Amino acid sequence: MKILGLDPGLGTTGWGLIEANGNRLSHIANGQIKTDTAAPLPRRLCALADQLEALIADHAPAGAAVEEVFVNKNAQSTLKLGQARGVILMCAARAGIDVGEYAPALVKKAVVGTGGAEKPQVHAMVSRLLPGAKIAGADAADALAVAITHAHHLATHRALKR
Repeated sequence: MKILGLDPGLGTTGWGLIEANGNRLSHIANGQIKTDTAAPLPRRLCALADQLEALIADHAPAGAAVEEVFVNKNAQSTLKLGQARGVILMCAARAGIDVGEYAPALVKKAVVGTGGAEKPQVHAMVSRLLPGAKIAGADAADALAVAITHAHHLATHRALKR
């Protein structure tokens, strides 16, 4: 099953695509969707949607997972992150993809073993879990971590159903 992991952001949205066959995970692709910081908010959201829809059309994932919003000290930043996340959820829903949503601490715990892990620890573990993957930055590493978390949760859910 192809799973698209997404780490939402208005300026940069990380994405990572993995293949999950039972407990075996393999890297397909990863990258970053960037928007023009000088453009008005509606244009940036539209650019995010356009690029994400193209990504989904190119790779046809069967599932997707998105990191949940955490509250920043800056309320404006939190609102913009929420709007970007809304665009991501809408694009996945329009493509008919079911989306898992995971808190950042849960993703860190699933991949690193502790919910308080730092970004470099997440990046290192993603590199170990997906050997040979050339990761396009911290946002892409976080997105791959979200995809890995979703794969693990789906595998657990299937096992419990049996």
